[in-house]
Amino acid sequence: MFLLYDYDIFWAFLIISSLIPILAFLISGILAPISKGPEKLSSYESGIEPMGDAWLQFRIRYYMFALVFVVFDVETVFLYPWAIGFDILGISVFIEALIFVLILIVGSVYAWRKGALEWS
Repeated sequence: MFLLYDYDIFWAFLIISSLIPILAFLISGILAPISKGPEKLSSYESGIEPMGDAWLQFRIRYYMFALVFVVFDVETVFLYPWAIGFDILGISVFIEALIFVLILIVGSVYAWRKGALEWS
């Protein structure tokens, strides 16, 4: 039989962790001073007035590097629990993780050959 009271701690944690950021935004919105003016609308870069147009178009290389970083960062997030429980999980999970890593290696070789990892 499914007993809901076994999950009381989970629901309490979920409600509290949802209320904290909501309350933080509400309190900062209420207490923050509101002032509008030309100084508020100007961009501020390290204490120096910006020269030229603030809208610059970035090259796609930056986004490609960020995308490759995110893919391999997520890979480590998926592989870490597997590495912790490696001795318990068995050979079938090892084969699944090996297939996962091989797919990522094929993707990185593809990106390398396409020149996505070249900075110049």
